[in-house]
Amino acid sequence: MPHFEFVKSSYSSGNGECVEVARNIPRTVAVRDSKRPDGPLLVLAPAAWDSFAAGLRRQP
Repeated sequence: MPHFEFVKSSYSSGNGECVEVARNIPRTVAVRDSKRPDGPLLVLAPAAWDSFAAGLRRQP
């Protein structure tokens, strides 16, 4: 498994509800729950991540 370097989302709140994202592997974006660093990962193509993030920005 690649060595992902995760960073917390700048939108994560201080109450422990955090998402971490790793973009250090070419053509890969990995997402995990910060409370479960050894838990499951969501691994996406960058285009899929960009579409997902754009959709979130369009939410009211």
